Amino acid sequence: MKITKTTLMASAIVAVAGAASAEEMTIVSWGGAYSKSQLKAYHEPYSEKTGVTILNDDSSAEAVAKLRAMNEAGNVTWDVVDVVAADAIRLCDEGLALEIDFDTQLAPAPDGTSASDDFGDLLVSDCFIPQIVYSTTFGYRTDLVGDNPPTEICAVFDLENYPGKRSLEKRPINNMEWALLCDGVAKDDVYDVLATPEGQDQALAKLDTIKDSVVWWSAGADTPQLLADGEVIMGSTYNGRLFSVIEEQKQPVAMLWDAQVFDLDGWIIPAGLSEERQQRALDYIMFATDTQRLADQAKYISYGPARASSAPLVGQHADLGIDMAPHMPTDPENAKNTFLYNYEFWADYRDDIDAKFQAWLAK
Repeated sequence: MKITKTTLMASAIVAVAGAASAEEMTIVSWGGAYSKSQLKAYHEPYSEKTGVTILNDDSSAEAVAKLRAMNEAGNVTWDVVDVVAADAIRLCDEGLALEIDFDTQLAPAPDGTSASDDFGDLLVSDCFIPQIVYSTTFGYRTDLVGDNPPTEICAVFDLENYPGKRSLEKRPINNMEWALLCDGVAKDDVYDVLATPEGQDQALAKLDTIKDSVVWWSAGADTPQLLADGEVIMGSTYNGRLFSVIEEQKQPVAMLWDAQVFDLDGWIIPAGLSEERQQRALDYIMFATDTQRLADQAKYISYGPARASSAPLVGQHADLGIDMAPHMPTDPENAKNTFLYNYEFWADYRDDIDAKFQAWLAK
């Protein structure tokens, strides 16, 4: 577990949840370029406003298991947690996340539009406050693919034309869907097939064809580093991480947008906090998810803000000065063939398929 303290002193310390002095809160996220974008857009301005010191914990990949364990022990040490939508649904269903009244506990849009209308259909759980629309997609080394750059997702399974290592996330989500797509299952049928034991076996059999050539990753920063080091020819990760390695680091890497998987990422507040900590977490959430803050995050990373009112405020990258809109997963040129992640499916099937996937990995 990697924890770093953001020492940000406020010019004037204000009371938060009745506190008389500056305090600390632990915010859990994913690390790397994504946490840096949150630091710049949310944490630093909030600390300057309130005097609260934010501790960053990069454990979001393990959020469900750790929150279950904390709840069991009666010792919840996290204040605000960044999770994907499917994990938020699970945590909410298990009573491990606080339910939010969106129109009283989140800021309205600048024109007075309620938060629930501004976020719209992206409010997929009573406990989940979305921040971004992102995608999981592939990057590849431009200098290792010769004159035949990949244009479609099934290149990942093509060891003849694209020999070498590829990196995949060490979990079934997305990998199982891509495997079925590349084994001939129609896009609209993928989740119906994956709901059956036979369909799960079919996906794992397809993944078997490249298993010996896979480097498995757990942190979003892993694939960009593997690509930068030339250790893999292609690999999956979040589109914002690839933006960083391509545009900021100027590595010989390009994006493969085909069958990118759209998903949502956002905040939950753990259940079981003291009243004081809960109120401080709600104060942070009110601040960090307003229209301007969500637009500000897009200055640092290529994820689309979850509020409709934020989209027109997305402009140029804060440091590079390039227009950010063409780098968003939602850009029409990038979104010609997308795959829509099914939150409800994975909320229902995640534990069972996880166990089957991990058993397959161990073989």
